[in-house]
Amino acid sequence: MNKNSNAYTFIFAIAMVVIVAVTLSFTATSLSPLQKENVRKEKMQSILSTIGIETSRENAEELFNKYITQQIALNHEGEEKEGVSAFEVDLAKELAKPIEEQTYPIYMANYEGSEYYIAPLRGNGLWDAIWGYIALKDDANTVKGVIFDHKGETAGLGAEITTDWFQQRFADEKIFNENGELVGVNVVKGYSGGSDKDDNKVDSISGATITSDGVSEMIENRLKSYLPFFKKRQDIKVVTR
Repeated sequence: MNKNSNAYTFIFAIAMVVIVAVTLSFTATSLSPLQKENVRKEKMQSILSTIGIETSRENAEELFNKYITQQIALNHEGEEKEGVSAFEVDLAKELAKPIEEQTYPIYMANYEGSEYYIAPLRGNGLWDAIWGYIALKDDANTVKGVIFDHKGETAGLGAEITTDWFQQRFADEKIFNENGELVGVNVVKGYSGGSDKDDNKVDSISGATITSDGVSEMIENRLKSYLPFFKKRQDIKVVTR
């Protein structure tokens, strides 16, 4: 075939497209198990970080198995759903279902002699989804730690929810108010409460009001899903009305 002909150029272009497509497809298929494993271990890292355990991806599973003592999938009434892996629950998909069909994962941890309850979070920021985890101490009221992430918040503004300085503000905050109502932790613009850990408030991120509101709503809404579970556990003293 004449290499200078239009037919040759056309056939050559098609062949290259096919070769590239096959190569990309093979690469994606080959890397898929590795990518899923990385996501799985990053999830373990996030859960552990809420109780103060920072670890590498390589050590995440070992420490997760050591300190996470229980993983329970709950229904909307706070009862365990048999045969459902809490770790495999996709909260984004669950929240799209009717409430009576939703599943809520919760993790129990024992670290340095203390018990913790860790729940996943998911909500909406300014541009897209935000998510994370919150760890409560054994009173089911006091925050041990949080971790947040996002899909598309603005760098230097809403994206600051991922920073240590913002997340550390939540430590020792209470999720129940003085009347025993679950209100979560409100991220308030211009907050002047200083180190008050009993007012259910922290200072917001300057210039990121909508993302800050999203964090407040996310914490309150998601934790309310666990109220039936906390009420059913006899060893937890939860003040509710």
